[in-house]
Amino acid sequence: MLPEFRRAAALSAGVLLLATAPAFATDYVQAPGSTLAFATEYDGEVFSGHFGRFTTTVSFDPQHPEAAKLDVVIPLASAGTANPDRDQTLLGPDFFNADKFPQARYSATAFRALGDGTYAADGTLTLRGVSQPVTLTFSWTDGANPVLAGKATVQRLAFNVGGGDWADVSLIPDAVAVSTKVNLRPVN
Repeated sequence: MLPEFRRAAALSAGVLLLATAPAFATDYVQAPGSTLAFATEYDGEVFSGHFGRFTTTVSFDPQHPEAAKLDVVIPLASAGTANPDRDQTLLGPDFFNADKFPQARYSATAFRALGDGTYAADGTLTLRGVSQPVTLTFSWTDGANPVLAGKATVQRLAFNVGGGDWADVSLIPDAVAVSTKVNLRPVN
């Protein structure tokens, strides 16, 4: 009777381990048609821009967001606002200083479900050599090629973006709205 009890206990323990095994998120890479945009004001006039290039990798399972990872690399020289003078200033030393700091990076490993199909990624943005926490809230459209659509607010002065005369928040607010729509495909 004792050997049967041990076998049953071992089998029960194995089933329990399988039932509590961590979920494995699917790994995705960015697919064509993705966008990364920003919007703010200058002297009371709203303007927007986008990054023509960026690279996203994500590991995500909507049933287990706590196991997710997100990494976005943004070449700053790809920023554009459809205004050549503004674009030149944006890439220059007072703002992105793209020659000295050619890329920004957002990385997140702390995810949580917010309900109604929305999530939050608590990550770190590194821009101009400064790293600060930034939360990205997003929706996830599941499927063979999922879509992550999100938004965040970046406090530009925390990253020394817009120094000198540009630090005046009556000209340009500190808060910059960032939005993204990332089309994804599974990693092969």
